[in-house]
Amino acid sequence: LILTNHHCVAWCLYDNSTGDNDLLEHGYIAAALRDEKKCPGQQAEVVTKIEDVTGDVKAAIGALTGEALTKARDARIAEIEAASCTDTAKFRCQVVTLFGGGQYKLYTYRKYSDVRLVWSPEDRAATFGGDPDNFNFPRYSLDGSFLRAYEDGKPVKTPVHLTWNPRTPKADEATFVVGNPGSTSRLYTLSQLAFEREVRLPITVATLSELRGRLIRAMEESPEHAREGLDLLSGVENSLKVYIGRTKALNDPAFTAKLAAAEADLKAKSAGKAEIGDPWAQVDAAVEAYRTLYIPYRYDAPSGTLYSYAQALVMGATERAKPNAERLPGYTDSALPLTEKRLLDEAPVYPWLDELQMAWSLSKAREYLGVDDPQTRLLLGKESPEGLSERLVAGTKLADPAYRKQLWDGGLAAIEASDDPMIQYALKLDANQRALKQKVDEAYAGPVTQAGAKLADARFAAYGDSLYPDATFTLRISYGRVKGWTERGNEVPFQTTMGGTFERATGAEPFDLPSQFAAKESAIDKAVTYDFVTTNDIIGGNSGSPVIDKAGTVIGAAFDGNIHSLGGNYGYDPVLNRTVVVSTAALQEALETIYPAPRIVKELAAK
Repeated sequence: LILTNHHCVAWCLYDNSTGDNDLLEHGYIAAALRDEKKCPGQQAEVVTKIEDVTGDVKAAIGALTGEALTKARDARIAEIEAASCTDTAKFRCQVVTLFGGGQYKLYTYRKYSDVRLVWSPEDRAATFGGDPDNFNFPRYSLDGSFLRAYEDGKPVKTPVHLTWNPRTPKADEATFVVGNPGSTSRLYTLSQLAFEREVRLPITVATLSELRGRLIRAMEESPEHAREGLDLLSGVENSLKVYIGRTKALNDPAFTAKLAAAEADLKAKSAGKAEIGDPWAQVDAAVEAYRTLYIPYRYDAPSGTLYSYAQALVMGATERAKPNAERLPGYTDSALPLTEKRLLDEAPVYPWLDELQMAWSLSKAREYLGVDDPQTRLLLGKESPEGLSERLVAGTKLADPAYRKQLWDGGLAAIEASDDPMIQYALKLDANQRALKQKVDEAYAGPVTQAGAKLADARFAAYGDSLYPDATFTLRISYGRVKGWTERGNEVPFQTTMGGTFERATGAEPFDLPSQFAAKESAIDKAVTYDFVTTNDIIGGNSGSPVIDKAGTVIGAAFDGNIHSLGGNYGYDPVLNRTVVVSTAALQEALETIYPAPRIVKELAAK
């Protein structure tokens, strides 16, 4: 049994929904094991071993630079992964780059490719407050759900597991968050941060804002569009708020002054050390080169599920014909099973939604590249973004998983012989995408990796080897405590109660009561702790991570951060940054009273 967030399984609810049975809106409770529903593309993994392979990878890199460096590094990584995981049905191996190239670790995962939905509340219970409350606190969100891992059609037996403890959190008690935080940029140099602030973030905020507007307009066309677009809209709004928060952080003089001071201190401690040299100058030059390449590299392909299938099929056919060590990341022997699963699992595709995403992304490509740019001509030919998207989406058969499997199994011959317009379009773009990657590897990725190793050496020499690296979507334990904070002179309490939902409700979206909350108000214990905050240092990717007390029991699931945590991509502020957690006490109340699941209650109580 796997505890996670509702927003982490929303797409599973979405993929299992129909117009007549909207699981995202109404929630889902599996009455028995046979009723637990498969989640397409989902895989559960447990880390079983971490090994240091830094010397091995660095030896392969040697004195190489540019694209030659990235090729040698990726080839050796592919060889290490393949040699370490011969049973790819049950295990996945991944070499993870830490400290920007300062260290390389081999992670071995026990994997379970059959994951099923067990219990989830109605969407409004998890999204109460909507975008206005997102990344804020107080919160009144039941952002929790349960999945189950299966193998050979049977539930996986896990005698070693965490213990469920549906109790009230206590002020200042110690908390530990165990999960897989996504990428952070805390080791970026000032020139990399300037690129973020001046180039990447402004484009991202502007273009996501337009996508949000297009989505909202299209979702207003019909109830079907409203249902089918909801999951994407939620993701876009969440991402938009993240990037706006990062923009604010990098425009805050006090915050950036701390980052500048940290870089100056490291430079001073490294001055005159020949073995370190001047990696900052190397990064500066690489970033300057990347400024020219960024727009073409960002807009080398359109967005959309159907095009992503086509791209995976085209690239996969070419890469699988190569020796393992020469393949692109994502298509090596160790990575192929998950790539194949995501490509071939059956999941609904909504043509209008794909057409909208494709037209939006192609229009942005034309806008940022320019009408006369050769890449714009390659992407569009003489068609408009809207006309091309309509033609490709209407003509492709890639929504059919059987057709995707036929092409995948047929390899390059089947791909090149296909008359599917989306496949032919992906084939047309493939050479340019590979050429752009080659240029980025040569001018940016290779030099930054080389400089990253030197920067890591400088940090270790200056501060010791106890520093932790940037987040990489790999396992990490964060420590903190239950604690509120001060906002504009006012104390923000560390917890909310379930009764606060009724006080906060206005009757209008997104503050309308979940239907089962309204129906069962008299039965709900309004004094139960709903959500609470801790000082744990987390980032996007930590969603669903268990929050554990000093006794090792689970007292909540992390699902968000406060608005100040958005700057956590670049640096952590213990005074203001907070993790937002849904309590096990609230989930227990929901399991017993609001969305009754006696089977799960009994299972959670078992020793």
